[in-house]
Amino acid sequence: MRKHGLFLAGVLALAVGGVAHAETLRFATDASYPPFSKQGPDGKMVGFDPEIAHALCAAMKVKCEVIPQDFDGIIPALNAKKFDAIIASMNITEERKKAVDFTERYYNMPSRLVARAGTKVDDAWFRGKKIGVLRSSIQEKYARDHWVKLGARLVAYGKAPESFLDLKAGRVDASFVDAAVGETDFLKTPNGKGFAFAGPVYNDAKYFGDGAGIAVRKGDKARLDKLNAALKQIRADGSYDRIQQKYFSFDIK
Repeated sequence: MRKHGLFLAGVLALAVGGVAHAETLRFATDASYPPFSKQGPDGKMVGFDPEIAHALCAAMKVKCEVIPQDFDGIIPALNAKKFDAIIASMNITEERKKAVDFTERYYNMPSRLVARAGTKVDDAWFRGKKIGVLRSSIQEKYARDHWVKLGARLVAYGKAPESFLDLKAGRVDASFVDAAVGETDFLKTPNGKGFAFAGPVYNDAKYFGDGAGIAVRKGDKARLDKLNAALKQIRADGSYDRIQQKYFSFDIK
């Protein structure tokens, strides 16, 4: 009986130990990039990206942690092993591929200028204009390569919504952002009255890549393969569509 009891105790200890040491997948996301991500009043991250992260963890049968991180330092923090992956609406570009590996695309969204309603954008318009961009974003790189030489001045922000405050106050002439962020976090709010998208859709693959991917450290193939398999699973089982429909009235796949 004593041996039997010891055996059962050992099994229970292993089971408890297994639960205690279950793998946790730590995702980082931008702390302020609605509707994709934002920090709620309780400190937890909410939005499209965190919900996709939790769906992926469920598919992979691992615990999930979503950590807030300012975008301009997110790749260095990943490579310093502060977390395991980035799910922060990060476009897959050749430049970023030098620093991290990406999953397959999990969504695609063009970039747009937001300005006073009725603004007509052509090359001459940029002279003397101040344009708000998210620091270290693909929008900043595109604007720097194309519009600075036309006479524009870029104003970089640590968080995308900060540029909307300055746009409303007249301290910048336009904000260059992901179209969904511009629409959800500004144009559809009371502060966005009198503003609209201006100029064309910007989706040059050289700068904006082929949509947004989840980033992992270079060479982390095992994690990359698991994430790609989980992405396929949540698309197939309807989890992705259920999350997408909460935040967008159109297909972003």
